[in-house]
Amino acid sequence: MKNHLVITVIADDRPGIVERLAEIITSHQGNWLESSLSRLAGKFAGIVSITLADDQLAALQAAFKQLAKEGIRITTEVDAETTSDTLPITGTPLLLTLTGNDRPGIVQEISARLARLKVNVEELQTYCESAPMTGELLFNLRASLTLPATLARDQVQGSLEDLSSDLVVEIEDQEY
Repeated sequence: MKNHLVITVIADDRPGIVERLAEIITSHQGNWLESSLSRLAGKFAGIVSITLADDQLAALQAAFKQLAKEGIRITTEVDAETTSDTLPITGTPLLLTLTGNDRPGIVQEISARLARLKVNVEELQTYCESAPMTGELLFNLRASLTLPATLARDQVQGSLEDLSSDLVVEIEDQEY
């Protein structure tokens, strides 16, 4: 039987972390399915989805523990019943882009509105940049969302725009 694992990784950023992780997964006959990896504030952080045979699970987890000696911290979550190609995706897939003045709590405000509307956040990326004319910090968000069938795109857009008059909210169709 194959296990589906979701692996999280964090380390001080340096060359070779992805190679080291891939080497261990491959040496245990694991199959790297999908990942999101990035450098953030001097750290390397990511999440990886793999499949792995039952008889390799304990050895893989032991190998991951050894990576701590190299400054690479790994955690794993095992779900033996589910693989990424059997997860049902229901609802309307949309792409949200949002820009506004940066302030503490903006991510919490946006995520709270989406959660109240029962919108699933599939992927989220945020960053701040200086505004061209003023130099003030602008908050930028890009998210892949799945709306429940009972919710219209305009409802989501209106709810987010009601948070603040400075938010520019764009929502468009997205294909998986």
